Amino acid sequence: MNRPSNLYLEELLIDSNLFPDVLGKKKHKMIQHDFSKETILITGAAGSIGSELSKQLIKSKFKKLILIDVAESPLYNLIKEVEFENTQNVEFILLNILEKEAITNLFKRHKPTIIFHTAAYKHVPLMENNPYEAVKLNIFGTKLLADISNSFKVKKFIFISTDKAVNPISIMGISKKVAENYINLLSKTSDTIFCSTRFGNIFGSNGSVLPLFKKQIELGLPITVTHKEISRFFISKHKACKLILDVANFNYTNYHIFTFNMGKPIKIIDLANRLKVLYASKNVKIEVVITHLRPGEKLNEEITSKNEALLPTKNKDIFLVKNGNNINSSKLNFSELETITPYLSKEKIKSILRSYI
Repeated sequence: MNRPSNLYLEELLIDSNLFPDVLGKKKHKMIQHDFSKETILITGAAGSIGSELSKQLIKSKFKKLILIDVAESPLYNLIKEVEFENTQNVEFILLNILEKEAITNLFKRHKPTIIFHTAAYKHVPLMENNPYEAVKLNIFGTKLLADISNSFKVKKFIFISTDKAVNPISIMGISKKVAENYINLLSKTSDTIFCSTRFGNIFGSNGSVLPLFKKQIELGLPITVTHKEISRFFISKHKACKLILDVANFNYTNYHIFTFNMGKPIKIIDLANRLKVLYASKNVKIEVVITHLRPGEKLNEEITSKNEALLPTKNKDIFLVKNGNNINSSKLNFSELETITPYLSKEKIKSILRSYI
Protein backbone atom coordinates (compact mmCIF):
# COMPACT_ATOMS: atom_id res chain seq x y z
CA MET A 1 0.00 0.00 0.00
CA ASN A 2 2.72 2.45 -0.95
CA ARG A 3 1.19 4.43 -3.77
CA PRO A 4 2.02 8.19 -3.46
CA SER A 5 -0.88 9.78 -1.60
CA ASN A 6 -0.97 12.94 -3.78
CA LEU A 7 -1.54 10.93 -6.98
CA TYR A 8 -4.09 8.72 -5.26
CA LEU A 9 -5.90 11.80 -3.95
CA GLU A 10 -6.22 13.15 -7.51
CA GLU A 11 -7.63 9.81 -8.68
CA LEU A 12 -10.14 9.78 -5.84
CA LEU A 13 -11.26 13.36 -6.46
CA ILE A 14 -11.88 12.65 -10.14
CA ASP A 15 -13.54 9.32 -9.34
CA SER A 16 -15.93 10.91 -6.82
CA ASN A 17 -17.70 12.98 -9.53
CA LEU A 18 -18.50 15.54 -6.83
CA PHE A 19 -16.59 18.43 -8.42
CA PRO A 20 -17.34 18.34 -12.18
CA ASP A 21 -17.05 22.15 -12.32
CA VAL A 22 -13.30 21.97 -11.64
CA LEU A 23 -12.36 18.36 -12.48
CA GLY A 24 -14.78 17.25 -15.16
CA LYS A 25 -17.15 14.29 -15.04
CA LYS A 26 -15.89 10.70 -14.94
CA LYS A 27 -17.89 7.87 -16.45
CA HIS A 28 -17.29 4.56 -14.71
CA LYS A 29 -16.80 1.44 -16.77
CA MET A 30 -18.93 -1.33 -15.33
CA ILE A 31 -17.27 -4.74 -15.12
CA GLN A 32 -19.51 -7.79 -15.53
CA HIS A 33 -19.43 -10.46 -12.82
CA ASP A 34 -20.91 -13.89 -13.33
CA PHE A 35 -23.36 -14.89 -10.58
CA SER A 36 -25.76 -16.54 -13.03
CA LYS A 37 -26.53 -19.42 -10.65
CA GLU A 38 -26.98 -17.25 -7.56
CA THR A 39 -29.86 -15.54 -5.79
CA ILE A 40 -28.19 -12.53 -4.19
CA LEU A 41 -29.47 -10.57 -1.21
CA ILE A 42 -28.07 -7.12 -0.36
CA THR A 43 -28.97 -5.51 2.96
CA GLY A 44 -28.69 -1.73 3.22
CA ALA A 45 -29.11 -1.71 -0.57
CA ALA A 46 -29.89 2.01 -0.71
CA GLY A 47 -26.72 3.06 1.14
CA SER A 48 -23.42 4.12 -0.39
CA ILE A 49 -21.94 0.61 -0.64
CA GLY A 50 -25.24 -1.23 -1.06
CA SER A 51 -26.42 0.95 -3.95
CA GLU A 52 -23.09 0.72 -5.80
CA LEU A 53 -23.05 -3.07 -5.36
CA SER A 54 -26.61 -3.13 -6.70
CA LYS A 55 -25.71 -1.07 -9.77
CA GLN A 56 -22.68 -3.22 -10.57
CA LEU A 57 -24.67 -6.43 -10.13
CA ILE A 58 -27.61 -5.22 -12.23
CA LYS A 59 -25.16 -4.95 -15.14
CA SER A 60 -23.83 -8.45 -14.36
CA LYS A 61 -25.26 -11.95 -14.59
CA PHE A 62 -27.37 -13.29 -11.74
CA LYS A 63 -30.35 -15.57 -11.16
CA LYS A 64 -32.15 -13.13 -8.88
CA LEU A 65 -31.25 -9.94 -7.00
CA ILE A 66 -33.08 -8.94 -3.82
CA LEU A 67 -32.41 -5.41 -2.58
CA ILE A 68 -33.63 -4.55 0.90
CA ASP A 69 -33.47 -1.40 2.98
CA VAL A 70 -35.44 0.16 5.82
CA ALA A 71 -35.05 3.70 4.40
CA GLU A 72 -38.04 4.40 2.13
CA SER A 73 -36.86 7.48 0.21
CA PRO A 74 -33.30 6.21 -0.53
CA LEU A 75 -34.73 2.87 -1.70
CA TYR A 76 -37.14 4.71 -4.01
CA ASN A 77 -34.23 6.80 -5.31
CA LEU A 78 -32.34 3.59 -6.12
CA ILE A 79 -35.37 2.25 -8.00
CA LYS A 80 -35.45 5.42 -10.10
CA GLU A 81 -31.69 5.32 -10.73
CA VAL A 82 -31.86 1.88 -12.31
CA GLU A 83 -35.31 2.06 -13.92
CA PHE A 84 -33.87 1.94 -17.45
CA GLU A 85 -31.74 -1.12 -16.70
CA ASN A 86 -32.94 -4.70 -16.98
CA THR A 87 -34.57 -5.21 -13.57
CA GLN A 88 -36.74 -8.18 -14.56
CA ASN A 89 -35.26 -10.42 -11.85
CA VAL A 90 -34.66 -7.66 -9.29
CA GLU A 91 -36.87 -7.13 -6.22
CA PHE A 92 -36.83 -3.97 -4.10
CA ILE A 93 -38.12 -4.69 -0.60
CA LEU A 94 -38.71 -2.29 2.28
CA LEU A 95 -37.67 -4.32 5.32
CA ASN A 96 -36.05 -3.94 8.73
CA ILE A 97 -33.35 -6.57 9.29
CA LEU A 98 -34.08 -6.51 13.04
CA GLU A 99 -37.49 -8.11 12.45
CA LYS A 100 -36.96 -11.87 12.67
CA GLU A 101 -40.29 -12.90 11.13
CA ALA A 102 -39.87 -10.60 8.13
CA ILE A 103 -36.31 -11.80 7.46
CA THR A 104 -37.26 -15.46 7.90
CA ASN A 105 -40.19 -15.06 5.52
CA LEU A 106 -37.91 -13.39 2.96
CA PHE A 107 -35.47 -16.32 3.14
CA LYS A 108 -38.31 -18.83 2.75
CA ARG A 109 -39.71 -17.02 -0.30
CA HIS A 110 -36.49 -16.18 -2.16
CA LYS A 111 -33.93 -18.71 -0.85
CA PRO A 112 -30.86 -16.45 -1.25
CA THR A 113 -27.54 -18.16 -1.85
CA ILE A 114 -25.18 -15.19 -1.39
CA ILE A 115 -25.62 -12.40 1.19
CA PHE A 116 -23.88 -9.03 1.05
CA HIS A 117 -24.55 -7.52 4.47
CA THR A 118 -23.89 -3.79 4.15
CA ALA A 119 -26.65 -2.48 6.46
CA ALA A 120 -25.10 -0.72 9.45
CA TYR A 121 -24.86 2.50 11.37
CA LYS A 122 -21.48 3.91 10.34
CA HIS A 123 -21.27 7.53 11.55
CA VAL A 124 -18.73 7.54 14.40
CA PRO A 125 -19.74 10.64 16.45
CA LEU A 126 -23.45 9.89 16.00
CA MET A 127 -23.02 6.36 17.32
CA GLU A 128 -21.07 7.67 20.32
CA ASN A 129 -24.25 9.51 21.27
CA ASN A 130 -26.60 6.69 20.27
CA PRO A 131 -24.84 3.50 21.40
CA TYR A 132 -28.06 1.54 21.95
CA GLU A 133 -28.90 1.87 18.25
CA ALA A 134 -25.38 0.75 17.26
CA VAL A 135 -25.69 -2.36 19.43
CA LYS A 136 -29.13 -3.18 18.00
CA LEU A 137 -28.26 -2.87 14.33
CA ASN A 138 -24.52 -3.47 14.04
CA ILE A 139 -24.38 -6.41 16.44
CA PHE A 140 -27.84 -7.95 16.83
CA GLY A 141 -28.89 -7.16 13.26
CA THR A 142 -25.75 -8.93 11.99
CA LYS A 143 -26.23 -11.82 14.43
CA LEU A 144 -29.85 -12.36 13.36
CA LEU A 145 -28.99 -12.27 9.66
CA ALA A 146 -25.99 -14.58 10.13
CA ASP A 147 -28.01 -17.06 12.24
CA ILE A 148 -30.81 -17.21 9.67
CA SER A 149 -28.27 -17.56 6.84
CA ASN A 150 -26.73 -20.45 8.75
CA SER A 151 -30.09 -22.19 9.33
CA PHE A 152 -31.03 -21.81 5.63
CA LYS A 153 -27.57 -23.07 4.56
CA VAL A 154 -26.75 -20.00 2.48
CA LYS A 155 -23.58 -20.56 0.40
CA LYS A 156 -21.71 -17.35 1.23
CA PHE A 157 -22.16 -14.47 3.64
CA ILE A 158 -19.98 -11.39 3.01
CA PHE A 159 -19.98 -8.98 5.94
CA ILE A 160 -19.01 -5.38 5.18
CA SER A 161 -16.84 -4.28 8.10
CA THR A 162 -14.51 -1.29 8.52
CA ASP A 163 -10.96 -0.30 9.38
CA LYS A 164 -12.48 1.24 12.51
CA ALA A 165 -12.84 -2.33 13.84
CA VAL A 166 -9.02 -2.47 14.09
CA ASN A 167 -7.98 -1.61 17.67
CA PRO A 168 -11.38 0.06 18.03
CA ILE A 169 -12.04 2.97 20.38
CA SER A 170 -15.43 4.11 19.09
CA ILE A 171 -18.86 2.58 19.65
CA MET A 172 -19.15 2.07 15.91
CA GLY A 173 -15.76 0.36 15.63
CA ILE A 174 -16.31 -1.86 18.67
CA SER A 175 -19.78 -2.90 17.46
CA LYS A 176 -18.37 -3.94 14.08
CA LYS A 177 -15.50 -5.83 15.75
CA VAL A 178 -17.96 -7.76 17.95
CA ALA A 179 -19.98 -8.61 14.82
CA GLU A 180 -16.79 -9.79 13.05
CA ASN A 181 -15.96 -12.02 16.02
CA TYR A 182 -19.45 -13.49 16.11
CA ILE A 183 -19.56 -14.55 12.46
CA ASN A 184 -16.01 -15.91 12.83
CA LEU A 185 -17.18 -18.12 15.70
CA LEU A 186 -20.39 -19.12 13.89
CA SER A 187 -18.41 -20.10 10.79
CA LYS A 188 -16.60 -22.84 12.72
CA THR A 189 -19.78 -24.95 12.93
CA SER A 190 -21.63 -23.71 9.83
CA ASP A 191 -22.05 -24.93 6.27
CA THR A 192 -22.23 -21.28 5.22
CA ILE A 193 -18.91 -19.70 4.22
CA PHE A 194 -18.52 -16.43 6.09
CA CYS A 195 -16.02 -13.63 5.48
CA SER A 196 -15.51 -9.98 6.38
CA THR A 197 -14.21 -7.19 4.18
CA ARG A 198 -12.54 -4.24 5.92
CA PHE A 199 -11.71 -0.97 4.25
CA GLY A 200 -11.45 2.71 5.05
CA ASN A 201 -13.67 5.68 4.27
CA ILE A 202 -15.62 5.58 1.04
CA PHE A 203 -14.49 8.72 -0.76
CA GLY A 204 -17.50 10.94 -1.36
CA SER A 205 -20.04 8.67 0.37
CA ASN A 206 -23.08 10.02 2.22
CA GLY A 207 -22.03 11.53 5.54
CA SER A 208 -18.30 11.57 4.66
CA VAL A 209 -15.97 14.55 4.68
CA LEU A 210 -15.97 15.31 0.93
CA PRO A 211 -19.70 16.09 0.52
CA LEU A 212 -19.39 18.18 3.69
CA PHE A 213 -16.55 20.19 2.15
CA LYS A 214 -18.56 20.57 -1.06
CA LYS A 215 -21.56 21.94 0.86
CA GLN A 216 -19.36 24.31 2.86
CA ILE A 217 -17.80 25.63 -0.38
CA GLU A 218 -21.24 26.09 -1.99
CA LEU A 219 -22.46 28.04 1.03
CA GLY A 220 -19.33 30.20 1.14
CA LEU A 221 -18.36 28.81 4.55
CA PRO A 222 -14.87 27.84 5.76
CA ILE A 223 -13.85 24.19 5.32
CA THR A 224 -13.62 22.63 8.79
CA VAL A 225 -10.90 20.08 9.59
CA THR A 226 -10.95 18.46 13.03
CA HIS A 227 -7.15 18.24 13.49
CA LYS A 228 -4.04 19.27 11.53
CA GLU A 229 -2.68 15.71 11.62
CA ILE A 230 -5.86 13.70 11.16
CA SER A 231 -5.66 11.21 8.28
CA ARG A 232 -7.80 8.47 6.81
CA PHE A 233 -7.56 5.56 4.41
CA PHE A 234 -9.82 6.23 1.44
CA ILE A 235 -11.20 4.13 -1.39
CA SER A 236 -13.70 4.93 -4.12
CA LYS A 237 -17.04 3.17 -3.80
CA HIS A 238 -16.73 1.91 -7.38
CA LYS A 239 -13.40 0.19 -6.60
CA ALA A 240 -14.50 -1.02 -3.16
CA CYS A 241 -17.61 -2.71 -4.59
CA LYS A 242 -15.71 -4.26 -7.49
CA LEU A 243 -13.29 -5.79 -4.96
CA ILE A 244 -16.15 -6.99 -2.71
CA LEU A 245 -17.61 -8.80 -5.72
CA ASP A 246 -14.17 -10.23 -6.51
CA VAL A 247 -13.96 -11.56 -2.93
CA ALA A 248 -17.37 -13.21 -3.37
CA ASN A 249 -15.86 -15.17 -6.27
CA PHE A 250 -12.82 -16.29 -4.27
CA ASN A 251 -12.51 -20.00 -3.50
CA TYR A 252 -12.16 -20.30 0.28
CA THR A 253 -13.78 -22.59 2.84
CA ASN A 254 -12.88 -21.05 6.22
CA TYR A 255 -13.65 -17.65 7.69
CA HIS A 256 -11.37 -14.92 6.36
CA ILE A 257 -10.99 -11.17 6.78
CA PHE A 258 -9.99 -9.31 3.62
CA THR A 259 -8.82 -5.74 3.21
CA PHE A 260 -8.11 -3.66 0.13
CA ASN A 261 -5.30 -1.61 -1.35
CA MET A 262 -6.11 1.98 -0.39
CA GLY A 263 -2.74 3.63 -0.90
CA LYS A 264 -1.23 5.64 1.93
CA PRO A 265 -3.44 7.44 4.45
CA ILE A 266 -4.48 10.88 3.22
CA LYS A 267 -4.35 13.86 5.54
CA ILE A 268 -7.69 15.66 5.61
CA ILE A 269 -5.83 19.00 5.61
CA ASP A 270 -4.19 17.96 2.30
CA LEU A 271 -7.63 17.30 0.83
CA ALA A 272 -8.85 20.70 2.02
CA ASN A 273 -5.79 22.46 0.61
CA ARG A 274 -6.19 20.69 -2.74
CA LEU A 275 -9.75 22.00 -2.98
CA LYS A 276 -8.45 25.49 -2.19
CA VAL A 277 -6.07 25.27 -5.16
CA LEU A 278 -8.75 23.84 -7.48
CA TYR A 279 -11.23 26.58 -6.72
CA ALA A 280 -8.64 29.36 -6.87
CA SER A 281 -8.87 29.05 -10.67
CA LYS A 282 -12.55 30.00 -10.38
CA ASN A 283 -11.74 32.96 -8.12
CA VAL A 284 -13.30 31.23 -5.13
CA LYS A 285 -11.37 31.87 -1.93
CA ILE A 286 -11.61 29.06 0.59
CA GLU A 287 -10.64 29.33 4.23
CA VAL A 288 -9.62 26.25 6.22
CA VAL A 289 -10.47 26.21 9.93
CA ILE A 290 -9.09 23.65 12.40
CA THR A 291 -11.71 22.63 14.99
CA HIS A 292 -11.27 19.59 17.30
CA LEU A 293 -11.55 15.82 17.21
CA ARG A 294 -15.13 14.65 17.55
CA PRO A 295 -16.34 11.95 19.97
CA GLY A 296 -14.97 8.51 19.03
CA GLU A 297 -12.59 9.84 16.36
CA LYS A 298 -9.07 8.49 16.07
CA LEU A 299 -6.30 10.71 14.79
CA ASN A 300 -5.18 7.94 12.42
CA GLU A 301 -6.85 4.68 11.39
CA GLU A 302 -5.02 1.36 11.05
CA ILE A 303 -5.19 -1.56 8.63
CA THR A 304 -4.14 -4.31 11.05
CA SER A 305 -3.87 -4.80 14.79
CA LYS A 306 -0.64 -5.96 16.47
CA ASN A 307 -1.84 -9.60 16.20
CA GLU A 308 -2.59 -9.37 12.49
CA ALA A 309 -0.55 -9.44 9.29
CA LEU A 310 -1.34 -8.90 5.61
CA LEU A 311 -0.90 -11.69 3.09
CA PRO A 312 -1.23 -11.30 -0.69
CA THR A 313 -4.02 -12.93 -2.68
CA LYS A 314 -4.40 -13.62 -6.40
CA ASN A 315 -5.77 -10.07 -6.73
CA LYS A 316 -3.06 -7.45 -6.13
CA ASP A 317 -5.63 -5.06 -4.60
CA ILE A 318 -6.98 -7.58 -2.08
CA PHE A 319 -5.10 -8.73 1.02
CA LEU A 320 -5.88 -11.50 3.46
CA VAL A 321 -5.72 -10.38 7.10
CA LYS A 322 -4.01 -13.17 9.00
CA ASN A 323 -5.04 -13.23 12.67
CA GLY A 324 -2.79 -14.83 15.27
CA ASN A 325 -5.46 -14.94 17.98
CA ASN A 326 -8.28 -17.44 18.45
CA ILE A 327 -11.69 -15.98 19.24
CA ASN A 328 -12.61 -16.47 22.91
CA SER A 329 -16.11 -17.96 22.72
CA SER A 330 -16.87 -16.94 26.32
CA LYS A 331 -16.65 -13.31 25.22
CA LEU A 332 -19.43 -13.93 22.72
CA ASN A 333 -22.08 -14.96 25.21
CA PHE A 334 -24.42 -12.09 24.41
CA SER A 335 -26.39 -12.29 27.67
CA GLU A 336 -24.92 -9.05 28.99
CA LEU A 337 -25.35 -7.27 25.66
CA GLU A 338 -29.00 -8.32 25.71
CA THR A 339 -29.49 -6.38 28.95
CA ILE A 340 -28.62 -3.08 27.23
CA THR A 341 -31.59 -0.73 27.08
CA PRO A 342 -32.02 2.89 25.93
CA TYR A 343 -32.10 3.86 29.62
CA LEU A 344 -28.48 2.91 30.29
CA SER A 345 -25.90 5.70 30.15
CA LYS A 346 -23.63 5.99 27.11
CA GLU A 347 -20.65 5.29 29.36
CA LYS A 348 -22.19 2.10 30.76
CA ILE A 349 -23.08 0.77 27.30
CA LYS A 350 -19.57 1.46 26.04
CA SER A 351 -18.11 -0.28 29.10
CA ILE A 352 -20.20 -3.41 28.37
CA LEU A 353 -19.19 -3.32 24.71
CA ARG A 354 -15.47 -3.08 25.56
CA SER A 355 -15.69 -6.31 27.57
CA TYR A 356 -16.51 -8.18 24.34
CA ILE A 357 -13.24 -7.35 22.60
